[in-house]
Amino acid sequence: MTKALCPGSSDPPTNGHVDVIERAIASFDEVVIAIVDNPSKAALFTASEREAILEDLFGDRAQIRTFSGLLVDFARESGADVVVKGLRTVGDYEYELQMAQMNRNLTGMETIFMAAKEDWSFVSSSLVKEVARLGGSVSGLVPDVVEKALKERLS
Repeated sequence: MTKALCPGSSDPPTNGHVDVIERAIASFDEVVIAIVDNPSKAALFTASEREAILEDLFGDRAQIRTFSGLLVDFARESGADVVVKGLRTVGDYEYELQMAQMNRNLTGMETIFMAAKEDWSFVSSSLVKEVARLGGSVSGLVPDVVEKALKERLS
């Protein structure tokens, strides 16, 4: 039985995040969605708010947990066999490759990269937040529950 860990800040989750997580759920026996709680980042949504959004999206199909600290420590604690990361751009690849190599060096944990679906390769949480803050529509870029949460937060 293979357990995959899908980590990220997901602030907020986009349709790209959802696509990668859905594909991980279809590919592995168990999936843990790991929300990074990084106090040095100014998040729009708290970790518990992001957890609630992801719970709404994935319900009983995945475990949703929050962590801080080293990913490999959390992976070991949660019993994960592999880390799954989505890649949108060459820049993502360069950053994520270094992280994957460090994680493997620290613990032997393997990382599997999933290429973003073309429809979502330009979508990032940062861009979604910027568009929403400036009054633009994020419809079709994020799940409905996220669009609603953004409107409530930014109004």
